[in-house]
Amino acid sequence: MKTNLFCASLLLLGTCTSTPHENNTAVASKFIDAFYSFDRDSLEAILAAARGSHPSILYYQKWAECGNYEVLKRSDCIVKNDSLMICPVTVKDDLMAGLNIDFNVTDSFHITVVKGEIRSVETSSNDPDEYYAAKEWVKLNRPDLIEKPCEGIWEGGPTPCECIQGMVTGFREFAAVDN
Repeated sequence: MKTNLFCASLLLLGTCTSTPHENNTAVASKFIDAFYSFDRDSLEAILAAARGSHPSILYYQKWAECGNYEVLKRSDCIVKNDSLMICPVTVKDDLMAGLNIDFNVTDSFHITVVKGEIRSVETSSNDPDEYYAAKEWVKLNRPDLIEKPCEGIWEGGPTPCECIQGMVTGFREFAAVDN
């Protein structure tokens, strides 16, 4: 806080600038804001220089919106190197509710920022073993719920809402059979 106040006062004199890490962290934070706003246009704008990430990230945004992702905890982004930020966000969602387990997933966004622009975004999460077991069960036992709706999943497929809704239905059935 003292550094920020000191820097803010020096800004008035034109002698203080943000570090590259601070700038990259601010850009990554704007990405998280855009992602969880569930406003596709806002997310597309911040991903203007990351065209290769569009299909998976725009799909995931709609998936998250339709899966009722609710942000519970937004941790500070972790600076991995000069360009890579990892931003963890813990969410409550319909998938874990469908499994009837008390677990909130932490999604981590691996955001590469170069010269103030996002160049790529990848994701990872700490999904529990039950998630993977349910996903496999749905594929084997209820493919009708996901085959068509999940075509092109994570590659910009046309029906992320129908896909996650099919998964949630399948997860509920898995939980009922598993208990």
